[in-house]
Amino acid sequence: MNRPRLLDLFSCAGGAAAGYHSAGFAVDGVDIADRPNYPFPYQRGDALEYLAGLISSGRIRRYAFVHASPPCQGKCALTVGTNRSQGWGGSHGDLVAPTRELLEATGLPYVIEQPNGRAEIRKDLFLCGEMFGLGVLRHRNFELGRWTVAQLAHPRHRGYVRGYRHGVYRDGPYVAAYGNGGGKATVPEMQHAMGITWTDVREELTEAIPPAYSEWIGCRFLAAAGQYGVVAA
Repeated sequence: MNRPRLLDLFSCAGGAAAGYHSAGFAVDGVDIADRPNYPFPYQRGDALEYLAGLISSGRIRRYAFVHASPPCQGKCALTVGTNRSQGWGGSHGDLVAPTRELLEATGLPYVIEQPNGRAEIRKDLFLCGEMFGLGVLRHRNFELGRWTVAQLAHPRHRGYVRGYRHGVYRDGPYVAAYGNGGGKATVPEMQHAMGITWTDVREELTEAIPPAYSEWIGCRFLAAAGQYGVVAA
């Protein structure tokens, strides 16, 4: 199939990648950690070093779009060791700024994704699981580079996230797809709530964005692809 290619940086297990693939992209992933469950072609290595190599060699031109979900806290499990050659990682606050700098150098349309309350990005788009009828809220912000899309309406939440908060247990229609204990979701509950079936690794599920988010983004981008110089399949 003649699909436009998308580069998925800091790809984890492929939550974003699966959505983009459903939207119509061919996806290549890059992650510092071993990700045997990633469902598409994948390069293990430092994402920013890999991207810099693509830019300097001109091979970045094979891609039509870039998605990046950079680690944003120096002590989180996915950040430690990342970009060691640059002195980033354990003591570096976040990778958003250097990621943005390289994405700008590609000349391509791009997305930077971050959770609420994390590193500073321009909040061009906000998505919530309730917008897609999911069993998680999973609020995420997206900075859009070289393209735009209209914001979806944020529906009223139907209730609580199930589990303990400050010693009080509340039931609700959403599961807590993070952490352990305190009523947090089981692995099968997270898989079902987010629509992710190809990995049963808890850490990968807790880091993932639901594919519904990136499928919506990818479909909106491809619907207007001509104005961004992209030929959709």
